Amino acid sequence: MTAKDLKLTRRSLIAAASLAAVMPRVTFAQSKPYPDGTITFVCAFPAGSGADVLVRFFSEKLAQVSKQTVIVENKPGANGNIAAEYVARSKPDGYTVYVHSGTSTAANMSLFKKPPIDVTKALRGVQFINKQPFMLAVAADSPIKDMKQLTEHLKGKGGDGTYGSTATSGKVLAEVYLQLAGVSATEVAYKTGPDSLNDITSGQLDFAALDPVFALSQQREGRLRLLGVGSPQRMKSIPDVPAIKEFGYNVDQLGWWGVFVPAKTPDDTVMTLNDLFLKVLQAPDTEAFLNKFGGDVYTGAPKEVDELLAKTVEEWRGYVALAKIPQN
Repeated sequence: MTAKDLKLTRRSLIAAASLAAVMPRVTFAQSKPYPDGTITFVCAFPAGSGADVLVRFFSEKLAQVSKQTVIVENKPGANGNIAAEYVARSKPDGYTVYVHSGTSTAANMSLFKKPPIDVTKALRGVQFINKQPFMLAVAADSPIKDMKQLTEHLKGKGGDGTYGSTATSGKVLAEVYLQLAGVSATEVAYKTGPDSLNDITSGQLDFAALDPVFALSQQREGRLRLLGVGSPQRMKSIPDVPAIKEFGYNVDQLGWWGVFVPAKTPDDTVMTLNDLFLKVLQAPDTEAFLNKFGGDVYTGAPKEVDELLAKTVEEWRGYVALAKIPQN
């Protein structure tokens, strides 16, 4: 071996040793377990809405079990399409999470001519949260005591009735009821439940289709009377509120909430997030919180979330057609 060869060999050994010295640090940096950083929950409705209350509750609970900072970003608009698209186009690393109504997410596929994303392809299910129906309500001092009386009241108005809605699920619930009851009323859309409250309690609206978080909180305050829920049976959490179906209207619209991430999020990250949410959902105070707002705890595997989302998309094609809702 020449002196030149010896010099090259020494140079190669030094380079190899240097590479070996840094490799453990690189490997360690790349293998940090998820989660290891701030997680963002995206809420599709404004701060102060019923959806926002639920999302913020789960952000605080997930922060406790994950030992990470969890923040909430409100991205309202387009019935949730803005928030869903934002999450779908985010980096698929488990740090941008969509906590929202799976029912509304699915419904938008039929309510819009050109949805910005195909939710069954652009989003991936992580975990369920609850089963939670929307509700039809009137002012607490209204002479209308039940669904049959509401129907008679609307018949008497000859098509001049009005109802308030704040979300896709409420709009469809109201329209399906109107079709089945053979009456009509004009929708008045509001951004949030609180925005509609004065018009409901003053009698300017004949009834309203509201999310259960807002509806039940206002019932407890003595401002609203709940006439019926959209689920096919009474909910365990609110057994004193009848199902609309009990009055002869074949309404079967049980809403559900879930957790979603971008479609390309890795399996191990999805399963870790699923387990974290499961821990939150198994806590007694979580069940009490959901029950307080008319929801029953609902859990499952990521695959089950994907399957129900696809099924709900198909179901809502029929609901939208029945309610004769024009596409946006």
